Amino acid sequence: MRSAQVYRWQIPMDAGVILRDRRLKTRDGLYVCLRDGEREGWGEISPLPGFSQESWEEAQTELLAWVNGWLQGDVSLPQLPSVTFGASCALAELAGALPQDADYRAAPLCTGDPDDLVLQLADMPGEKVAKIKVGLYEAVRDGMVANLLLEAIPELHLRLDANRAWTPLKAQQFAKYVNPEYRGRIAFLEEPCKTRDDSRAFARETGIAIAWDESLREADFTFEAEEGVKAVVIKPTLTGSLDKVREQVAAAHALGLAAVISSSIESSLGLTQLARIAAWLTPQTIPGLDTLSLMQCQQVRTWPGSALPCIDVDALERLL
Repeated sequence: MRSAQVYRWQIPMDAGVILRDRRLKTRDGLYVCLRDGEREGWGEISPLPGFSQESWEEAQTELLAWVNGWLQGDVSLPQLPSVTFGASCALAELAGALPQDADYRAAPLCTGDPDDLVLQLADMPGEKVAKIKVGLYEAVRDGMVANLLLEAIPELHLRLDANRAWTPLKAQQFAKYVNPEYRGRIAFLEEPCKTRDDSRAFARETGIAIAWDESLREADFTFEAEEGVKAVVIKPTLTGSLDKVREQVAAAHALGLAAVISSSIESSLGLTQLARIAAWLTPQTIPGLDTLSLMQCQQVRTWPGSALPCIDVDALERLL
């Protein structure tokens, strides 16, 4: 006997979270819980403002229609990426196809004072990997901060994300302030420039490795080995179904590229599922999931070691 529930939620964000020039005050989304007999599966649907093609209102409309179809025996998946991902996670849990083992390692995200990151990394066991969002301030400042961290922590490998913020000139200004001796410890810089060709040229000219992120979701993108390209960053909420995520990971690995499972600022429930996907599909690579600290609470499922309060499902608004 099939049954389902759909919940709507909103989580207050810490002040100062900025996405593409807009301040994100709350994170809004939906959960779906599917049941078939004694089995149960959950999924999160949380389009990311400024990045997802769909709004959460559009996602809600499609999710409710899809759930009603599923209850009648329809086996097709929805179309909108965030809805497809959440639905496929719920179906995978329901079928026992999403392994329970999880990779809760996280590359800490530097959102403010670099000194705080230095302290975090000092206590980090094993491989020291951290991430900085660049392109929000002056490129020269970003270069100085990256150089400072690489100089202060000789074993650090740094991931940087520019979200296509820079012109070629700005990108070169950044590189100018990173000691050439340290550039090899920049694991990758995601999409430094507004176009792929400018990003490729940046990698060739500076020796700083780049990674594709937004490009993966463009119709003309193809997986191929390219000089200076070392990784792809896969954000499942923006990508679509679990099968599509698996296909992209396999395509990257076939070319010798690192594939990094990365957060789109999901809730704790979604993040724990991403940690399971990372352990399953990219077990050798630390995922990019250090975004829970941007929120003021957890929901339904908790992230190990987090001190944030957890909201129970009974406190959420039920739509179905």
